[in-house]
Amino acid sequence: MALDFLILYEHAVREYESILLLKAELARRGYTAEIHQLLDRKKLKYFTWKKPRVLVSSCMYDDEGLNSHVFNNVGVCQRVVNLHWEQMLSDTQEAAPWFNFNGNAKKCVQTCWGEKTRARLMAHGVPGKNCPVTGAVMMDFLRPQFRGYFKDKETLCRAYGLDPAKKLFLYISSFGYASMSEAEVREISEMSGEDFTAFARTNRVSMAATLDWFDHYLKEHPEVEFVYRRHPSEWQSEALDALAKKRPNFHVIFAESVKQWITAADKIFIWMSTAIAEVYCAGKSCHILRPAPIEHEYDPVIYKDAAYISDYEAFADAADGGDAPFPIAKEEIEGYFDPGDIPAYVRMADLLEDVYKNPPRDEPFSPPFRPRFNALKFCALIGVHMMYAVRFDPKRLARIAPGFAATASRIYGYIEKAHVSKQEARAMEEKIRGFL
Repeated sequence: MALDFLILYEHAVREYESILLLKAELARRGYTAEIHQLLDRKKLKYFTWKKPRVLVSSCMYDDEGLNSHVFNNVGVCQRVVNLHWEQMLSDTQEAAPWFNFNGNAKKCVQTCWGEKTRARLMAHGVPGKNCPVTGAVMMDFLRPQFRGYFKDKETLCRAYGLDPAKKLFLYISSFGYASMSEAEVREISEMSGEDFTAFARTNRVSMAATLDWFDHYLKEHPEVEFVYRRHPSEWQSEALDALAKKRPNFHVIFAESVKQWITAADKIFIWMSTAIAEVYCAGKSCHILRPAPIEHEYDPVIYKDAAYISDYEAFADAADGGDAPFPIAKEEIEGYFDPGDIPAYVRMADLLEDVYKNPPRDEPFSPPFRPRFNALKFCALIGVHMMYAVRFDPKRLARIAPGFAATASRIYGYIEKAHVSKQEARAMEEKIRGFL
């Protein structure tokens, strides 16, 4: 039996909860939908008897993405909708071809969280029919409809061994480049056509200074429980391990969604994460910590003219002080994150239903695009998934085959970070259905 929708995801903590909500709404309407991780092994059923009518992707920038995310997962599919998880860009990125879609990616349906993103895409040649505004699904969990969905502070703290009687401070990190090697920075720079070398250096400098602030503050404030929330693309590091060992009230916790920690936290700090919009939608405020300037070409435009903290004394004052005004103007936030009267998951499901029922709005698989099947990746994913099933880390092969071990270990790490067990998925789905 054919499948109606196949939904792809990249980062579980960023996307999984939202696509489960979308899947539940589609099921409520009578459609079939399944979820597939980008590095899951390729499955024959999605090319044949369970080939989806609509492919819902995590990202879709160019023909390579169309080839990798669509053709190598389901074959030819003319109904492609991109959930477009990376919409908060710098001014330079907003002008760059990579982030405004190239080739036949412009023929896919590129969803927009707000009118400002839609206007940008249309200015770069994406047809209006292919860039509808849906709102951001992840913000729906912060609507009154979902009151009671998240754990309260006491329940959350007890689940992770924190003292609920203490103040709960949250830091939302975005230091993804700080944990990358120089080779990895070069690779992503070549892929995107943009040099991230300086930004990687800013990541490292900012992370070191920020952790130093936390070290000094926590030494004097044992009454605080401080949770450091890593970015999905950020790896655990020696610096984080060292501070957690040095300060028992400093905790690096990757579990739970960032919204869960936002709703429970007494005070929130942030660097440059787009999760600042979730802080806004939760009706809370936060402080932006910038110990070093961020090059404008990497700083999200939503942070333009925002209020920053750039030294330790101001950070300590903010940590000790009361509520502060939100650091970004309301019209700026809502221009990129359309609040709307109708929840985004309903608007998104309406869009998917329209794409399903009607002829394709465009034809992504039309000349000059020529798809190709990546047999090497197909085989490699089978091998690494077999290793993951028996918990055999490829790093153990470093002496015998260092090149293979390094590449396979990186894939292994991504698979491990993105994995959601069937039991976890069922529990999350059941919880979400109670709020529809």
